[in-house]
Amino acid sequence: MKRLFYVLCCCICYAAHGQTAKTDIAIIPEPVAIARMPGEFVLPKNISFGTNAAAEAAPVIAYFNQHISKATGASVSAAKSSASTISLTLNAVNESAIGNEGYRLTVTPKEVSIHANKPAGLFYGIQTLLQLLPKEIESATYIQNKRWTIPCVSVTDYPRFQWRGLMFDVSRHFFTKAEVKKYIDNMVRYKFNLLHMHLTDNEGWRIEIKSLPKLTEVGAWAVKKVGYYGTFDPPRPEEPRNYGGFYTQEDIKEIIKYAQDRYVNILPEIDVPGHSLAAIAAYPELSCTPEASTYHVRSGERIMQWNGPKYSAIIDNNLCPANENVYAFLDKVITEVAALFPFEYIHMGGDEAAKNFWEKSDAIKDLMKRENLKDLNEVQSYFEKRVEKIVESKGKKFMGWDEILEGGLAPNAMVMSWRGMQGGIKAAQMKHDVVMSPTTFAYIDYMQGDVAIEPRVYATLRLNKAYQFEPLPDSVDAKYIKGGQANLWTENVYNMRHAEYMTWPRGFAISESLWSPRVKKNWPNFFGRVEKHFQRFDVADVKYAPSVYDPIFNITTTNDLSVKLELTTEIPGLDIYYTFDNSFPDKFYPKYTAPLIVPKEATQLRLITYRGDKPIGRMITVLVEDLNKRATPKK
Repeated sequence: MKRLFYVLCCCICYAAHGQTAKTDIAIIPEPVAIARMPGEFVLPKNISFGTNAAAEAAPVIAYFNQHISKATGASVSAAKSSASTISLTLNAVNESAIGNEGYRLTVTPKEVSIHANKPAGLFYGIQTLLQLLPKEIESATYIQNKRWTIPCVSVTDYPRFQWRGLMFDVSRHFFTKAEVKKYIDNMVRYKFNLLHMHLTDNEGWRIEIKSLPKLTEVGAWAVKKVGYYGTFDPPRPEEPRNYGGFYTQEDIKEIIKYAQDRYVNILPEIDVPGHSLAAIAAYPELSCTPEASTYHVRSGERIMQWNGPKYSAIIDNNLCPANENVYAFLDKVITEVAALFPFEYIHMGGDEAAKNFWEKSDAIKDLMKRENLKDLNEVQSYFEKRVEKIVESKGKKFMGWDEILEGGLAPNAMVMSWRGMQGGIKAAQMKHDVVMSPTTFAYIDYMQGDVAIEPRVYATLRLNKAYQFEPLPDSVDAKYIKGGQANLWTENVYNMRHAEYMTWPRGFAISESLWSPRVKKNWPNFFGRVEKHFQRFDVADVKYAPSVYDPIFNITTTNDLSVKLELTTEIPGLDIYYTFDNSFPDKFYPKYTAPLIVPKEATQLRLITYRGDKPIGRMITVLVEDLNKRATPKK
């Protein structure tokens, strides 16, 4: 009875306050309830698993073995439940409170046990168990003389949302099969269960369609250029188009199986009618525009004219809704995609379809007259509704970006809301299912810190802001909000290390918003755990962004047109040291305590953050010329 009282008190304490900075426990995403109990469990050299569901638990045990064997040298074997080190139990009677992905984890000095209704719950219990082990468990090489301990705990945990996704754009730059698998490995650590693969765009068609071979023979290849996408000169005719690649259908099957073994669904996206230049380069007859026969896969040259929310195409990268061949083409594509991917949805894009070329097309004008379409938004709606019918004819469900709301939503469409939350709210109020992935919180291609040090993108999303993501608006029925995801667009992400840098730690924030109870969100507590996971990533050689340690700039001008610089930090307890004299500051230099007036003759500012007497931020250099350009006038 005393022990039960102690456990209940611990649970109440955790529910009220979350994990404290002093605890040795740092789980992301935060569990529903966790109680720290006295003692610890020591992982033996020979680990025996007991289970009442050998077939269902096999992938979970294999995953655990793969994850710990290199660092610990331990061996994993099956055992009778009564003699097991770790027991995995599927409940004989369904426990409704924890659902299909929840689990109960108990660690005592003698054993570890995980109970769940479904194998996915066992897998997520294992993820939590791995996070309870020392950070060295992430090592790819054997750690000698290490005592592998797990604190004794009682955990009850289950997700808040069923859709917990990351979108990986493999079109703008091709990522190999092995790299996609690595991305999956990192996301499942944090209980994501859906990988949205953006497979087609202007820069490349990445999936083999056997009935349309030119899609990969032509559409998968561009000219290699390095720099900032959208600023390159058009490629010269003699430059080789050998940069890119694609997944064969066997590759796709292998990736899907790999994901399934980790309880991840894969959502394929075929982005139409816009973003279709790779398809048009392969099959120009899909366009409304005759000169499409001269088009090539984009290599980073400017093809759109952006003016805030309004935009137009410089070349016609849209499929033609007035062309019956387009629907025959899409029927072939969707037939093969539907046969490959077991997930119930196919994402058909629908975003950023610039309509200025449609406006000039006689075929579009004839379509509008014939179908009584009053504007070009209704033309796109006509297209989306026909595509939905094709998708549904293959036994799948149709979804698209929130532009598909414009001109009239297809009858059964699921909406992925990216231009803020309003599209999702509108769709939910129309009784359509919704996934929230708004730019304001979930676009992880945005800069994470100041443009002076981050690769330049047109917007910023700091970790603190990502952590504020709340997928469920108060104004809608919760049953229509299936969950959310973060989106990694890769125009300016050229390699896997940078993909990791852009995903983490913001992926931690999104995972917690999608898994953990809303009432347990707590920024200081969360960031304390993030720093523990930075240490784990250091051991695992996974890259992450340290941008949270860098200063935030607010640059204005004074009445006399001097430049005024105010500096803040995203987390408390940091000191900022700076120089204007071209030298490199450390803790012996001036410390920022009040807004600075930039000296007239200075050419550059350098600054760095410290925590106590140790540097923690990056050395940042900003030209005064750039500060002048960025300064906003005094109001």
